[in-house]
Amino acid sequence: MKLNLTFSKIAEIMKGELVSKTPLAKVSAFVTDSRVVGAGDAFIALKGLKHDAHEFIPQVVKQGAVLVVAQKAHCPQISNGAVSVIYVQDTLKALQMLAQYHRLNSTLKVAAITGSNGKSTTKQMLKAICSQAGETVANMGNFNNQFGTPFSLLEIQPKHKYGVFELGASHPGDIDELAAIAVPDVAVITNVGPSHLESFKTLENVYKTKTEIAAHLNFGGTLVYNVDDPLLARLQTEFKGKAISFGFSPSASLRILDTQDKFAFTYKGEACVVDIKLPAHDKLNAAAAAAAAIALGLHLDEIKKGLSSFTPMPMRMERVEKAGAHFILDCYNANPASMKNALEILGREPFTPRVAVLGDMKELGETSKDYHRLIARQLLDNQVDYAFLAGEQMHYAYEVLNRAESGVRAVYGKTPQEWTEQLKALIKKQGGTYLIKASRSMNFENIFKEI
Repeated sequence: MKLNLTFSKIAEIMKGELVSKTPLAKVSAFVTDSRVVGAGDAFIALKGLKHDAHEFIPQVVKQGAVLVVAQKAHCPQISNGAVSVIYVQDTLKALQMLAQYHRLNSTLKVAAITGSNGKSTTKQMLKAICSQAGETVANMGNFNNQFGTPFSLLEIQPKHKYGVFELGASHPGDIDELAAIAVPDVAVITNVGPSHLESFKTLENVYKTKTEIAAHLNFGGTLVYNVDDPLLARLQTEFKGKAISFGFSPSASLRILDTQDKFAFTYKGEACVVDIKLPAHDKLNAAAAAAAAIALGLHLDEIKKGLSSFTPMPMRMERVEKAGAHFILDCYNANPASMKNALEILGREPFTPRVAVLGDMKELGETSKDYHRLIARQLLDNQVDYAFLAGEQMHYAYEVLNRAESGVRAVYGKTPQEWTEQLKALIKKQGGTYLIKASRSMNFENIFKEI
């Protein structure tokens, strides 16, 4: 980040109280990790669920920090008069105010993406497209929450022509908070599905949270949404601003064509064909990216070049060959919609046996038991031959498979270590195709490393 702002200006932006002998001194960047603070750095003391960075303020002062942003009630006594301090009510809110100021004082066009599934893939696709037309900045990794989004926005530099940022939501109101900081010129909603139901409780609440993004569109901005999604289809009548819908539906503004080996769509009577093979859910992600690019003012040839250059992110339906078998690694996250998509893809794989290596889907609250039981039905429907299941919730899928005496040969353990050797033996003996999928906290990528 390159802010080049005076201490007094930062205090003004953050609505804070500056205590400083050098109010016109400038700073370019903030550090939040006390371990890497050096001479001349600025430090912002963030309070998390487990750690409070205020306790490290004496340490960063000794290391040479010249500016500290802190909450007065939590800030220890600072005796070093060479250190300037900005006292604020809430350091996270102060960081977000600084990020919003920085974004609004930039000249780039911003696209913000939310949805229950496909955010990161759509972000990467749109970034690839925008990069054909100019320098583009985007979130790094999963920097898409209340902490990560402001830091991502602070990476905006004068050289950037486009910004592409995904916005994540774990609780009601999250998108309202993040979109207010990003102020998107284009807002994308990929879909509404049963994710984080422990907090949201109902799909209707997920819909309300995702669509909060539309209220924060920049003047003249465009909403891009998936008209195939039953809930988002309501936006055809509920949203009154500029919009581009996408999907397979004939009513979509940007309509995906049903082609086997290529991604193709029509928009305003003009067809675009991209030589890239995608499953159905990724065709929707590509359509979302294409519609957003059109809304940003890019051309069809830039969309074709960008999508052609796209490479999937690691552990997101990543295809790898190892030990004489085919693997689909999707260990980054899991919810009912993404699990259903992944099992449908496994069911179409030509290399048999088809093997599902699955772990718990987290944060589903009271609905968790039912959604894990549904996985058993999906394993059967997609003609999966073997299922290796692990985690407390996956036991519900295992119970259904056992009770049904189905054709799926299922193995269960509380942890993958209970059946890893059996899995290795199957790979060695029969090869085939293996889907490895679970919520991030299950660390299922370690299974692949052990094979």
